[in-house]
Amino acid sequence: MSKLIDGKSVAAQIQSEVQAGVDELRDEHGIIPGLAVVLVGDDPASRTYVSMKAKTCVKLGMHSLNEHLPADTSESVLLAHIDRLNLDPSIHGILVQLPLPARISAHRVTDRIDPLKDVDGLHPENAGLLCLGRPRFIPCTPLGICELLVRSNVPIKGRHVVIVGRSNLVGRPLSILMSLRHEFGDATVTVCHSASQDLAAVTRLADILVVAIGRREYIRGNMVKPGAVVIDVGTNPAPEAGGKLRGDVAFDEVSAVASRITPVPGGVGPMTIAMLMRNTLHAARLALASRTDAPSPA
Repeated sequence: MSKLIDGKSVAAQIQSEVQAGVDELRDEHGIIPGLAVVLVGDDPASRTYVSMKAKTCVKLGMHSLNEHLPADTSESVLLAHIDRLNLDPSIHGILVQLPLPARISAHRVTDRIDPLKDVDGLHPENAGLLCLGRPRFIPCTPLGICELLVRSNVPIKGRHVVIVGRSNLVGRPLSILMSLRHEFGDATVTVCHSASQDLAAVTRLADILVVAIGRREYIRGNMVKPGAVVIDVGTNPAPEAGGKLRGDVAFDEVSAVASRITPVPGGVGPMTIAMLMRNTLHAARLALASRTDAPSPA
């Protein structure tokens, strides 16, 4: 049986570090980091995530603003909300909860967010900086995965990492991050997706296997190399189990093969929220630095 990688305990450690930074900003500079989360519609999972983010903000002494817009909100109205938040000095981070209704372009929405407030790391400017190895904001889930590995003493350098899934939220930025030359990187990275041939043959090559495809228990025990480290990003409801969450990995089978594995829930999820809090603190520090560096009036 593999050893669990406990995202809850690592996330708690990071939240403690963030809280210390929040206290320092407040006490030394009178700044309270502020996070605005915009939710369009009534998707139950999205509402749960937004609530968890707000509670964590309050717990860490940060300013939390939740804007819940009706499902029939137009794209122009949503963009106007973002414009207002971009100009609000009390808001340092802006996150628009995905997915959005089909009629609203997620690209136009993320492009509208001020890159210095883009704590989700999805703005083209921030995505480009990550590609160049000069990250400003790293998407929360990929950053959380890397922090979870490093703080759990799982070596990344020189390892073969296989990522199943190529979304802009997880797979694509994670592949870039883990291939860069730094503490989260220097890995050999393979990205698999819906057009990949003989997926099991590729996943069995992985020293570290990250699965983020949104298909419940898709990765089985015979698809994992003995001794591999497995990171399960999936959160799929299981109606027959009372609505409990199941990952993209068949936990019982894979845990018998892997050396270490993340549970669902309690693995990657808490790390994503912890990274959002840290990115918001970083955004507040950037705002302070820009204010301090501004030229004095003539």
